[in-house]
Amino acid sequence: METRSWPLGMIVPLQDPTPFSPFSPAEWPTALKQVARAGYQVVELAVTDPTLLDPRRVEEELLAAGLRLSSLTTGQAAGKEGLSLSSPEEGVRERAVERIKAHMTFALPHRAVVIVGLLRGVNGPLNLLVESLQECTGFSPRVKLALEPLNRGESRLINTVRQALEVVERVGAENLGLLLDSYHVLLEEGELRKAFRTAGDRLFHVHLADSERQVPGYGRLPFSQVVEALKEVNYQGALVVECFPRPSPQALVDFPKRASQVLYPSGD
Repeated sequence: METRSWPLGMIVPLQDPTPFSPFSPAEWPTALKQVARAGYQVVELAVTDPTLLDPRRVEEELLAAGLRLSSLTTGQAAGKEGLSLSSPEEGVRERAVERIKAHMTFALPHRAVVIVGLLRGVNGPLNLLVESLQECTGFSPRVKLALEPLNRGESRLINTVRQALEVVERVGAENLGLLLDSYHVLLEEGELRKAFRTAGDRLFHVHLADSERQVPGYGRLPFSQVVEALKEVNYQGALVVECFPRPSPQALVDFPKRASQVLYPSGD
């Protein structure tokens, strides 16, 4: 299996800066073209509030760049506005649900995955998160939501694959699955292959980052174990690089040039 079996992507912000992209929001149309020229096939857009975007303009720029929209991030709404799907404050929780619905509406024509990372909250009641996710998944069953286990330094609510799968089971919706990030998995579970295998057919999306959240290939993370597990579970999604631009922004942009040797060191 070649690297291209899973489309490679990186993150481009549309409204607010993100530490996981070397691009500023103001330059997003140019950034899309640069991402495509670097060899990426898909893009993950960092979107704070989709209702403030022109969907037609975004679609035109994606077509012009030759990129497919694989996924949408939602975490900036948590950091900037304090939104949380598990907040004890009903008003905050309701606004978070509406924001996810807006992301789902934006994602639908692109068949893109909507990521539920920090927007689920850092320590709220689990039952409130389940109720919020039930409302979100029922809003547009054709749009996939990907719940991401985060390391305990970023959230005390859902740190492991099994914890995330328990939530998926409680929500009981076919369009809710998992996003696994190699960085978080390494910190919380250590056994990369086992964690990705455990996710199985509920694995909707994958983020790649090396140890210390570096560009893949510049740390100590054995990506071959991730690849082996993805093959075993017949993963059908994209591989999006979500890391700090370390050792350099150019190293992040140029990852497709090194992807084969990082993901397939044995040439498999």
